[in-house]
Amino acid sequence: MLNPFKKTDKEQEELKTAIMNYLNCPCRYFPPMDNDKELMTAYIEAAQRGKREGFVPVIVSCDDILWESLILNTCEDADTGGDAYVFSEEAVAGYRENALKQPLKSGKDVINEWMKLYHGSSDYDEGIIGEIDGGEKNDSFSGYSDHMSGMTLPVVMAEIPVKNPWEVFAYLPFGGWNECPDTLQMMSVLKYWHEKYGAVPAVITHDVLEVTVPEPVSDKQEALSLAIEQCNFCSDIVFQGVETIGALADILTKSRVWYFWWD
Repeated sequence: MLNPFKKTDKEQEELKTAIMNYLNCPCRYFPPMDNDKELMTAYIEAAQRGKREGFVPVIVSCDDILWESLILNTCEDADTGGDAYVFSEEAVAGYRENALKQPLKSGKDVINEWMKLYHGSSDYDEGIIGEIDGGEKNDSFSGYSDHMSGMTLPVVMAEIPVKNPWEVFAYLPFGGWNECPDTLQMMSVLKYWHEKYGAVPAVITHDVLEVTVPEPVSDKQEALSLAIEQCNFCSDIVFQGVETIGALADILTKSRVWYFWWD
C-alpha cells in the first residue's frame, strides 16, 4: 500500500504540477479528502465523456516514488539539470511514440512467460489453487487511500488521449521494477484482458493498478482460469493477499474492480 512521505504544501504543489506537465493532457487535481465521493463522481462522468471524446480517464497518485519511476523509464539519459521536477519533454514524447508503435506480443503468452520466469513451472500446486470460495465483492477503488490517515491521497484525474485503454501505459510507464511488468508487457496483457473481459485501467499509483470491468465473471471455471492468469501477472495479490487462487477466483465472480499490487 502507498505511504508517501508527508510533504509541505509547496512541495506537494510542485509535484502535482510536475505530474500534470508530464502527462500533458487535461487533468483535474483532487487534494486529500475524507472520502472519495467527489472523486468517484468525477471519474464516472469522465469515463462516460471519454467514450465520446476519445480519451481514457485514469486516477494518478501524486507521490515521489511514482514520479521517480516515470522519469527513470522515460528520461533516464536526459539532462534535467539536477532539478527533481524537471524532465525532458522530448524524451517523454519519444518514449510514448516508440511504445505505441511497437508490435505487442500475445498477452496470454506474456502471462505464461511471467509464470515460468518467476515460478519455474507452468502449474500451481493444489494447495495454492484451493477452493473457489471465500472472496469478497470489490466494486470500489482503494489504491489511492492512505490507510494511515483514513483519507484519500492527493491525486490527479488525467484524460489520457489514447484510442485504446491498454495504451495508457505508454503515458504512465510505472512498471519495470522487481516483478512489476514493464510498459509493453502491461500493454500486451491489458489488451488481451480488454478484448476478452472489457478491462480498462482506472487507477495507477507507484505500486498499484486498478482495473474496471463491465461485469463480474459469471462462470466459476472461467474465473479460476482468469485468477491463475492474474496470479502469474501479479503474484503478490495471492501470496501476500488472499492466499489462494480459488479465493481470488471467487472475488472475480462478484467484482467489477480488479486490484493489483506489487511489493
